[in-house]
Amino acid sequence: VQLQASGGGLVQSGGSPRLSCTASGQSFSSYAMGWFRQVPGKEREFVAAISWSGASTYYADSVKGRFTISRVNAKNTMYLQMNSLKPEDTAVYYCASGGSSWSPHPFDYLYWGQGTEVTVSS
Repeated sequence: VQLQASGGGLVQSGGSPRLSCTASGQSFSSYAMGWFRQVPGKEREFVAAISWSGASTYYADSVKGRFTISRVNAKNTMYLQMNSLKPEDTAVYYCASGGSSWSPHPFDYLYWGQGTEVTVSS
């Protein structure tokens, strides 16, 4: 499975960009998937995760109520709708797949996208 993240860029505080993660290869719908983010000098941080069917979603407290994760298995694509962005949301956002079930831990995912950078200006 290869993952390609897109949708990042420079956004004003309060903005609402949507990140996409498109997968190639088989078994997309078999795996739980997640979004993580990382800033220089810090560990990769859990943002959100979604079950293989899309029926269950999980969020970090820092984004709960502002971000929405979703997936369309027929399109091999996962999304992260980001609303009410804050400067502290600035990071490189990574999509991940390959989990048997959702997890907030990066080491539970087998496949990673290259990351898309989101910069929130105040």
